[in-house]
Amino acid sequence: MTDAEVIIEYQDVHKGFGELVVLNGVNLEVLRGETLTIVGRSGIGKSVMLKTLTGLLPVDSGHIIVDGDDVTTLGEDELRRVRRKIGMLFQSAALFDSMTIFENVAYPLREHTDFDEAKQLEVVRETLAMVDLPGVEDQYPDELSGGMQKRVGLARAIVLRPPIILYDEPTTGLDPITANVISRLIKRLQKRLEVTSIVVTHDLEHAFMVTDRIAMLHGGKIISVMRVDEFRRSRDARVREFVTGGLTEEELQSVGRLFT
Repeated sequence: MTDAEVIIEYQDVHKGFGELVVLNGVNLEVLRGETLTIVGRSGIGKSVMLKTLTGLLPVDSGHIIVDGDDVTTLGEDELRRVRRKIGMLFQSAALFDSMTIFENVAYPLREHTDFDEAKQLEVVRETLAMVDLPGVEDQYPDELSGGMQKRVGLARAIVLRPPIILYDEPTTGLDPITANVISRLIKRLQKRLEVTSIVVTHDLEHAFMVTDRIAMLHGGKIISVMRVDEFRRSRDARVREFVTGGLTEEELQSVGRLFT
């Protein structure tokens, strides 16, 4: 993918909250059509990177270019145009409990298109089928399992067929079997829709399943961007500590967790 076009670029991005510095000069390029996963410890700023990308959080300095637009310089009306290019699956799925599944998934269609009710229903049913949830449009979120709710959230993220999809901790809170279902679904949609995806996670097993490249956030900066095989073999002490969870090579071998 070395000749691929850069569709998203962070340029020396800084973001803090009071005295707490979260992003301290982030530089990162995301290539069109790839899945790039941002990993790092919990609370280190991975989700903040996604929120600055969509303009939900303003940066303190630096620039973020999304498909030719610098989101750090745009007003709200222009940001709405850029956000239409981006679908996002939130960590909690973020469904509206008082709305049916149809109403939840159709929400972006009502905000950004002039589709009538019949067309909305057609698109919603097609999109729910894409995430293996046909026939649930009349149900409510609390009638579905956590994994099903995540898939509804994913359907809402892709209902406008955006060229960019962001995933914020998509497997958090799910059992291993359900997490694998979500991982396979992300991989399948990547091929079917030919989208560019950024996945934020601390779940390395999930990252290895879905991603083309892995970027590691550490100390407010992206310290490495590597393919999965390179990441597994990395001898960088900071990468190794994250991969191994602080265990020695001997301890890893004894529990079958050696990644190299």
